[in-house]
Amino acid sequence: HRRCGASSSSSAALLGEGSCIPSRNPAEARGDSGASRRGNPGAGRGEAPMARGRRARRAPPLLRPRLHGLRQMCSRRAALQRRALWVLAFCTSLGLLLSWSSSRLLHWLAFPSHTQVRTEWSRQLPFPAVTLCNNNPLRFPRLSKGDLYYAGHWLGLLLPNRTARPLLTELLRGDPARLQWFAKLADFRLFLPPRHYEGISADFMDRLGHQLEDMLLSCKYRGELCGPQNFSAVFTKYGKCYMFNSGEEGRPLLTTVKGGTGNGLEIMLDIQQDEYLPIWGETEETTFEAGVKVQIHSQSEPPFVQELGFGVAPGFQTFVATQEQRLTYLPPPWGECRSSDVGLDFFPVYSITACRIDCETRYIVENCNCKMVHMPGDAPFCTPEQYKECAEPALGLLAEKDSNYCICSMPCNLTRYNKELSMVKIPSKTSAKYLEKKFNKSEKYISENILVLDIFFEALNYETIEQKKAYEVAALLGDIGGQMGLFIGASILTVLELFDYIYELIKERLLDLLGKEEEEGSHDENVSTCDPIPNHSETISHTVNVPLQTTLGTLEEIAC
Repeated sequence: HRRCGASSSSSAALLGEGSCIPSRNPAEARGDSGASRRGNPGAGRGEAPMARGRRARRAPPLLRPRLHGLRQMCSRRAALQRRALWVLAFCTSLGLLLSWSSSRLLHWLAFPSHTQVRTEWSRQLPFPAVTLCNNNPLRFPRLSKGDLYYAGHWLGLLLPNRTARPLLTELLRGDPARLQWFAKLADFRLFLPPRHYEGISADFMDRLGHQLEDMLLSCKYRGELCGPQNFSAVFTKYGKCYMFNSGEEGRPLLTTVKGGTGNGLEIMLDIQQDEYLPIWGETEETTFEAGVKVQIHSQSEPPFVQELGFGVAPGFQTFVATQEQRLTYLPPPWGECRSSDVGLDFFPVYSITACRIDCETRYIVENCNCKMVHMPGDAPFCTPEQYKECAEPALGLLAEKDSNYCICSMPCNLTRYNKELSMVKIPSKTSAKYLEKKFNKSEKYISENILVLDIFFEALNYETIEQKKAYEVAALLGDIGGQMGLFIGASILTVLELFDYIYELIKERLLDLLGKEEEEGSHDENVSTCDPIPNHSETISHTVNVPLQTTLGTLEEIAC
């Protein structure tokens, strides 16, 4: 309260222009004071003017969040039925919003993905690595007496007591010269075996395997001559194999700038069936095929010919049209891929075949304390007895029953090659005589041993298969925002206004509680003091209590 008079200028400076209330008589003053007490129960009961000023200053501003329907729900002028209908409509809209928004949230938490397939054209493409293996791992005529003594039982040529199998002798009766040679080779009566035997090692397979210099009759790449120097030796379950365009030993990767036949690799091979090991019965390792196994793969991926290779038969020219595919998969939680940069124990780059070979190597070394010839690492090579009694059965058990031991995830980046095969019979009747004279072989030998393999790109393009996120955070926010605007006419700022209003309301209520405690303490201290009766002879000024801002009411009043 301020007194009008000489101090009116200073009061106007504090309360603003027009805030000074003129003096009235004592009766009016008492009436106004009673009205003030009736309007504010706390007034007139010892509340100090400074306390009332502090309370007025901390009252928060009135917020009106712009949610559709709230004004109609809280309108006191509207009929009760109208307000009930608006409450029902608002609750229904809010329920639909929560239901559809939760559905979108669950869909996002499922981490869906989709696959995008595109065909890209290029001016040149790197040529893939080509690994080829003869179906026969060891050449029978190249066996020495020591080889037969130690590995004869593993190869199925000898009985456990190191005597020739009777069935094998009967099979060789059609070739008296070879029967006589084998009978002499299997006679160990005057043989002194070496004290140390290296086992089924890389040197053993290299010495007894088919040599590329003997098999390769002709080789061309993009019309230019090539030879054994363009191949690298690699060992698989088929023994010694050969890889073209391996990129190893500092050799540059070959590329091609055209598609179609004549723009890739064309080789002619002699599979040397006369040197195949004789088959006397059926075992898990017995192969009845004649020809070569071929695998087309990337240079960063080791060959896995026994499972991923395709066969090429003698007496035919096989055309292989291939197309490169570049696959990209997503890591968890969208997919199950593993980064290719994370290497393995024996391979620097991760791939499924590298993982399989790595896992098989660890399994055989743990169970047999040796490794097979195609396995990496520095463990000792298995002996023929370890091959027959431990390594081969353990590998079969791993493939059939203990599949949980080798769990190989898909790499996040993968390059593979699709293949389309076609073939024609060779030699033709008109070319048979020429080939007989050129290779000094009979027509029967050519049809049983000679094959031609032609590998090329179908077109100078590649296919990209990419797994992508089907539903990201931006789409989730867009869906929820659109539903908020559709159902309740709200946005993110509206939600922020609601939270800000709740914060201000709670803060104001807490400040009110603290203010009441201060007022009660002040009232207890001044309860014994009384205001002096004003002297009517003095100039008395009476003012009314003008709050700076209306105190906040209930939540309903403020929201409306």
